[in-house]
Amino acid sequence: MNRLPSAGVRESGADSGGPNGPASDEDRGESSSSSTARRAFITTIVAVAVIVSALALWKLKLVIALLFMAIVIAAAMRPGVEALRRRGIPRGIGVGIHYLAMLGLVALFLWFAAPRALHQIEAAVGSSPTSSSQLKKAANHSTGIKHEFLVGLEKRLKKLPSGTGLIHPAVTVTRRAFDVLIGLFFVFASAAYWIFERDRAVDLITSLIARPKRKKIRDTFDLIDAKLGAFVRGEILLITFVATVLSLAFSLIGEPYWLLLGIFAGVLEIVPVIGPLVAGAVAVGVGFTASWHVALAAGLAVLVVRLLEDYLVLPRVLGHAVGLSPLLVLVSVFASAILFGGFAVLLAIPIAAVAATLVDVIVRGKDPAEEDTPTVLFSAQDAEVT
Repeated sequence: MNRLPSAGVRESGADSGGPNGPASDEDRGESSSSSTARRAFITTIVAVAVIVSALALWKLKLVIALLFMAIVIAAAMRPGVEALRRRGIPRGIGVGIHYLAMLGLVALFLWFAAPRALHQIEAAVGSSPTSSSQLKKAANHSTGIKHEFLVGLEKRLKKLPSGTGLIHPAVTVTRRAFDVLIGLFFVFASAAYWIFERDRAVDLITSLIARPKRKKIRDTFDLIDAKLGAFVRGEILLITFVATVLSLAFSLIGEPYWLLLGIFAGVLEIVPVIGPLVAGAVAVGVGFTASWHVALAAGLAVLVVRLLEDYLVLPRVLGHAVGLSPLLVLVSVFASAILFGGFAVLLAIPIAAVAATLVDVIVRGKDPAEEDTPTVLFSAQDAEVT
């Protein structure tokens, strides 16, 4: 008998809308609504911040590209600088020695190759029409591709500005040249600073990571650095090899402008996949101006050098420095050119190498310390800091 009133009281209390009934449900509803609004607000702020950051990075893409190029150059020099440091030479002097060596190679090239190249340029220009009447006469007496080229050149010359109209293009060219010089200074100065500051930057990044993962992060940095450095040093060797061998071969077969074409083919090794194809096509086309025999010999010379490069030089010198398949290299080149312009083609393989390394470590779970470290001219021990 005593249970019924108490049960009734509880039921009537619940039905009467006491302070512990519906009022608490309303509080929970208001709390849930405010929490949802707070999450939506934070999500919106984060999304806007990401979009703004992406737009800012896109606007600064040239600076980022130059900074990445500096990091690549620093990775190429770092083993040599550290090797000199172990012999008692400070890093600053080691960096200066590398830069002086670069300037010396450029000066040697200008002393040896520039006079001969200028002579061939003068010969090429001297055999070309130098006035509108000569150009028109040459176009009338030519056929085929040469006729189309000369006619198109004549039309373009008629549209050229004259007098004061040339001032603005001259100013634009001068400003562009000044921008290039500033960019080169920024790249090489940043490369020198990165050699000094790289370890501190890695320490700062790893300090923000959980302690068990710090070694893996540091090993990943070292692996990326080794890949980038090996790629640059290998490319320098390939450019020298291709330019020297093709220049000698073109000279022996009587190819017109053999030195210019050899240097051109060597420089185009910087542009992967497309560069060698363009160099071969240009060499064959110039060879046709002499005879089809010379064009055939030029094509065979380019083919033989390419085979030597693929089966002898690349495996022994460059090896698997970046660990990229030819298809991935081709896709990287075209994607970089479409997204960032022609300048980014130079950085296509380094960017793809960094991305592939991060995918191997983060997605595929590989241990960077167990990966084969590429070596070109320097061993892995030369890059270690003591």
